Amino acid sequence: MTMWDQGSRLRGWRVGCAAGAVVVAGVAVVSGVPPASAAVVDTSASYVFVNRHSGKAMDVYGWSTAENAPVNQWARNDLAVQQWQFVDAGGGFFTVRSRHSGKVLELPNGSDGTQLVQTTDRGSATQQFRLQDSAGGFVRFVNRQSSKVIDVWEWSTADGGRLAGYSDLDGVNQQWQLVRLGGATPTTPPATGTPPSSYPQPSRLSGDIGVHDPTVVRRPDGTYLVAHTGDNIALKTSTDRVTYRNAGAVFPGGAPWTTTYTGGARNLWAPDLSYRNGRYYLYYSASTFGSNRSAIFLATSTTGASGSWTNAGLVIESRTSDTFNAIDPNLTVDDQGRWWLSFGSFWSGIKMIQIDPATGRRLGTSLHSLAAYGPGIEAPVLVKRGPWYYLYVSFDRCCQGANSTYRIMVGRSASPTGPFVDRAGRDMLSGGGTQILASHGSVHGPGHQAILADTDGDHLFYHYYADNGVSLLGVNRIGYDAAAWPYVY
Repeated sequence: MTMWDQGSRLRGWRVGCAAGAVVVAGVAVVSGVPPASAAVVDTSASYVFVNRHSGKAMDVYGWSTAENAPVNQWARNDLAVQQWQFVDAGGGFFTVRSRHSGKVLELPNGSDGTQLVQTTDRGSATQQFRLQDSAGGFVRFVNRQSSKVIDVWEWSTADGGRLAGYSDLDGVNQQWQLVRLGGATPTTPPATGTPPSSYPQPSRLSGDIGVHDPTVVRRPDGTYLVAHTGDNIALKTSTDRVTYRNAGAVFPGGAPWTTTYTGGARNLWAPDLSYRNGRYYLYYSASTFGSNRSAIFLATSTTGASGSWTNAGLVIESRTSDTFNAIDPNLTVDDQGRWWLSFGSFWSGIKMIQIDPATGRRLGTSLHSLAAYGPGIEAPVLVKRGPWYYLYVSFDRCCQGANSTYRIMVGRSASPTGPFVDRAGRDMLSGGGTQILASHGSVHGPGHQAILADTDGDHLFYHYYADNGVSLLGVNRIGYDAAAWPYVY
């Protein structure tokens, strides 16, 4: 039984007696287990609901804010999409509100198998739940209208597994742990200090550090692989992130499938390198300067070595009639396991498409707009840290030697598709962006950045121009201030 403690309405609902011994559908609930401890639901706090059977958390599927969007299970990440707040509905019942969408849980009808959804709060009994004890401190969510409980359908353990209404059997797939997070959004990157009063010099590097548009990955053996703009995509390696050596080209025999876009030239641009599931993925650009007749291609390799790469085909192209430019790719995998490719240079700004993880190529036809800046914007890099997706871009002009005006900007969003805003709250689609690195001293036009999450923290890789106009590799550490904004030091 449950009991509403009238004397503690502000503190919430107390978990009381334990359920009796039953054996249902092969699930044993042991007799004689002591009652659950007196947990208190705090209506001012946020909770994550973790299923006893699957270990997954209750999650608004696909970061949706739409009416009747499904609520399913996903690997716990404690982000707003998995955070819920209890709102007193009277009589020992609550509405359960998503911190992501502001909508509430609903079982729209009383049939077994009815999908759990989020809807606008109408005060309906279908949107109200009481908490029923299970052994071990777990609870079930019992719907006020139907008396069905929230159930992981067909005992799924998969990300995206359905949550549905079902008759109350007290099965472990119907039991939930309430994990209190407190009132604030959790998992913010820890503050690592205060931004310096001036921009830092690049770290001291040696060896072959002549690069343009670098991208980097830490290999399984602890060494580093860098790819950058060059004939047939240039490669470099390092054992210590300090000294670099030439490692040949991705396509030493050439890449004839790209010449439609390069006017026959071998120079291929702005690669993006990542290592996933035992394979290296390399997205790269083919174009000519000042044109948006461009294309992004994919290559894969199991070793990353020169000559080991397989052409996996065209991902997206742009034509002169398009309002975007298909160069400067960057792959991101979000907390839902979805793959996204951001890209773009000048024209109408930074765009994003979804990628099929099975093929590495485009999935669907949607085209998201992420950021724009009239004088010039390109080179997106999207990374997840704590609750935020940080979008790094380069503003202004590259490729003019010591006269280059490139500078690195950043914004952030709770969703991989935006909207992204800067520290002042300005939308990056309206020219917003917080500057974290610009020209200083003998460092000219730093930009076309990459972010490396290494064992000792995050690092910013970029190119810059020396006083003599030579393009060089720059590396600095990234810190996060008390408001979780990144800075370079």
